Amino acid sequence: MLAWLVRSALKQRVLVLAMAALLVVLGLRASADVPLDVFPEFAPPIVEIQTEAPGLSTEEVESLITVPIETAVNGVPDLATLRSKSVLGLSSVTILFERGTDVIRARQLVQERVAQVQARLPAAARPPVMLPPLSSTSRAMKIGISSKKLDQMQLSELVRWTIRPKLMSVPGVANVAVWGYRDRQLQVLADPDRLQASGVTLAELRAATGDAVLVGGGGFVDTPNQRLPVQQASAIQTSEDLANTVIKIAGDAPVRVGDVARVTDGFAAPIGNAIIDDGPGLMLIVEKQPTGNTLQLTRDVEAAVAELRPGLKDVKIDTTIFRPATFIEKSIDNLTRALMIGCVLVAIVLFAFTRDWRQATISLVAIPLSLLAAGLVLLWSGATINTMVIAGLVIALGEVVDDAIIDVENIARRLRLNREAGKPRSAFAVVLSASLEVRTAVVFASLIVMLVFLPIFFLGGVAGTFFRPLAIAYVLAIAASLLVALVVTPAMCLMLLPNAPMKEHRDTRFVASLKQRYLGVLPRLIDRPRLAMGIVAGGLLLSGVGYLGFKDQFLPDFRETDFLMHFVEKPGVGIDAMDRITIRASKELRAIPGVRNFGAHIGRAEAADEVVGPNFTELWISLDDEADYDASVARIKEVVDGYPGLYRDVLTYLRERIKEVLSGAGATVVVRIYGPDQDELRAAAERVRGKVASISGVTDLKVEQQVLVPQIQIRPRSADLVTLGLTPGEVRRQAQTLVAGAKLGEIYRDQKAFDVALWGEPAIRGDQHALADLMIQTPVGAPVRLRDVADVVIVPAPNEIKREDGQRRLDVTLNIASDADLGAVARGVEAAVSEVPFATGYHPEVLGEYAALKDSRSRLWTVGLACLVGILLLVWLEFRSTRITALVGLSLPFALVGGVIGVALTGGVLSLGSLVGFVTVIGISARNGIMLLSHYDHLRRFEGEEFGPALILRGAQERLVPILMTALCAGLALVPLVVAGDKPGHEIEHPMAIVILGGLISSTALNLFLMPALYARFGKERPAPEPDLAEAVA
Repeated sequence: MLAWLVRSALKQRVLVLAMAALLVVLGLRASADVPLDVFPEFAPPIVEIQTEAPGLSTEEVESLITVPIETAVNGVPDLATLRSKSVLGLSSVTILFERGTDVIRARQLVQERVAQVQARLPAAARPPVMLPPLSSTSRAMKIGISSKKLDQMQLSELVRWTIRPKLMSVPGVANVAVWGYRDRQLQVLADPDRLQASGVTLAELRAATGDAVLVGGGGFVDTPNQRLPVQQASAIQTSEDLANTVIKIAGDAPVRVGDVARVTDGFAAPIGNAIIDDGPGLMLIVEKQPTGNTLQLTRDVEAAVAELRPGLKDVKIDTTIFRPATFIEKSIDNLTRALMIGCVLVAIVLFAFTRDWRQATISLVAIPLSLLAAGLVLLWSGATINTMVIAGLVIALGEVVDDAIIDVENIARRLRLNREAGKPRSAFAVVLSASLEVRTAVVFASLIVMLVFLPIFFLGGVAGTFFRPLAIAYVLAIAASLLVALVVTPAMCLMLLPNAPMKEHRDTRFVASLKQRYLGVLPRLIDRPRLAMGIVAGGLLLSGVGYLGFKDQFLPDFRETDFLMHFVEKPGVGIDAMDRITIRASKELRAIPGVRNFGAHIGRAEAADEVVGPNFTELWISLDDEADYDASVARIKEVVDGYPGLYRDVLTYLRERIKEVLSGAGATVVVRIYGPDQDELRAAAERVRGKVASISGVTDLKVEQQVLVPQIQIRPRSADLVTLGLTPGEVRRQAQTLVAGAKLGEIYRDQKAFDVALWGEPAIRGDQHALADLMIQTPVGAPVRLRDVADVVIVPAPNEIKREDGQRRLDVTLNIASDADLGAVARGVEAAVSEVPFATGYHPEVLGEYAALKDSRSRLWTVGLACLVGILLLVWLEFRSTRITALVGLSLPFALVGGVIGVALTGGVLSLGSLVGFVTVIGISARNGIMLLSHYDHLRRFEGEEFGPALILRGAQERLVPILMTALCAGLALVPLVVAGDKPGHEIEHPMAIVILGGLISSTALNLFLMPALYARFGKERPAPEPDLAEAVA
């Protein structure tokens, strides 16, 4: 098969080159429309259902809404985790599905089950709302809206009726959540004293106001010739119109709405707020769909905002408060630059070794063909090109030329020997035989390189979604390079090399000098095999000891220029108090050099994915590109630490999202405690916190704020109600209307709808005493105070209740100090938790980054060992020699030595990227070892060389240049990643590149200096070998 492929490529070489040119054209054309993102989708498919229930307490929301919805959706196909959160007046149920689940189908199945349970929900509950499907990095943009001339109500009108509809029409936008809405209402603020004085009941006021703003169909009138629709136009457009509405006639005088209530333009009790650059405003969060292209979506949103700006002259619109597209652009630019620099370095290596533009060009052609072919396959499969995909191509850059280098070097050497022979053969025959000579080794080496990436495909969770695209891109590039080496490289060699001018010397001066020095050292090592064995054993021991001493890290910090901070006050703190704190923080943060702008949102928004109370604030700032990054970050942390009474942190968005996806909480390590009773959960959490607090390296230790907060409770007294002719329902309705407000209808003006609400005057709902003195009208005569018919008391009530998989749960969360070891701290936490006593029915679970790292490491090594067996099986199939197979097996771990040294020299932190680097370098090491041993086998079996020093020296000398060229190309392609450090886009790839580069150095040294000595000691011929696999294939 392979022989036919090579022979056909040589015969149809013009067609082959034409197809290669077509591939380049298609690749360059497709690259103009590539969907770009920062990372792959690392969150599982999620469906979230929110149900508003105004007036219901947290426990009522849990029992009457959350639990029934949980029961209904539990057991839906592919369900992985079921989480819920119940707060005052709101239920949120979040369903996490297995990765790979079709989220559209999942939403349909969930919607069917929710529809079945909806009829059983309490009357106070509004219809459940399913939030739009969002990507793992759902926040595509944060836009600040502010004005010095317009108030929040006027800004809210512009946002709700002009700005938000425009942004929702942008392709890829799933939702635009708005914090700070102050929707205009026509409010009827009732005063019980004025109602009593006028002899009007609250029910009469409600009925008259509702009738005045009633909007209904007018029907139609049929004439003999046409049908005429009837419109009943509303006479109410302004507060004055509504104030003049007549409630009833008392004597001869009408009683109007304005006589018993104050009619004004206002807004409902806010559930959240936004602070933009030291003052109130609105925060728009643009959320993207799972398939959304972040870069294109950002540009389209910015274009939509630019279209709106001429009509928003008094409004400041800041689209840069959070703009992840900036980080994506930097990351892609940095990785692309690394790719370009790597290509230049590879080209320099090829020219330095060959001094022949023909050979160098043929080898270099493998780079664009392999990378473009891999990219096209990814694009045509629907994949998004992200930093992990580009990183895979960068790492493969130096290796895609390996097969071509080996092929070109062997063909050039055979053509030169053919010219020097007495009876030269045809160029076609020489190129064919030279290609077939190395084809089996090339195929097996490439298969091994691809095989070592198999463990990455078995990674689960976040680790798998991060690194799988890298592995796919790498494997596709290597597979494409193999095809190029078998088809394009021989064809180009046949066209360019036979007519190349003969050089006076076979090798360039540089190569000749290298060979001379190499042959001066190698014989002394061949004579000392025990020294080689000792070096190998010492290196492996050194790497094992070093590996055990490294600090653990899941993923590094990302150098984003957008930062978010959480300020969490004690539960029960109101929006006004958080406004004051946030404005003060805004002024301090904006005073830091390099801070470009500030935006914060307090509480929650309508139908948004953050179910929090008004005591929760998320602050956002962005840095100038020219700012000193590390100094600015230090100053930001210093300012945030100046608020010791709050729970606070400083994160980047990607870091926060990764933590949330890992455990459902924004912390590095999470101890999650399950059980039925909130009091016992809190007690157990405090015991855990006490045990964990003494562990070195623990920071930001806190127990989740599921606590009891004061709540005013109204308990009607039945005996007093009967005496006055009242019912509990009537008392509840009057109190609810005056305290919480009630929507009576809408008015329509300028194609906009505004609610009309009946509410109590602020003075009668300002505190507990005012509430107790609230006047309740009775059917028997004079009104009575609420305290005369009901007990108005303050009782403790939970501020929120969280559940997971049908059980209540409470989290103890902590972060790790910057100089601490994640593994050591996490193991300490696990040991401490194991010593904490738990009541029957309660149990803990330790989650977070270390749990994910431990799982990933276990999978890598377990599947890696299986792949190692597969590699050795392939080697045995190639050589049919147990001794040579053992030699290759011995050489593979030696590649780890350089990687360990590289990690040690750069801080001794072993991240998940480093582990993937160790897996990668084993395949590269195997390739060069196999190429050397394969050449020894070829010299012995086909060229008649007897086993001995002459064979070993000749084989090593002839393979010196290909091994050095392949190693240098692979290594130098990684140098830009190593030198650039942790620039945006390099954070994950940097530690990986360090390990691969170090492993390349150690494995190349082994293959060039120690492998010949080990082969001399253990590789002596056994009884007659079986036919070469290449001949069998041919």
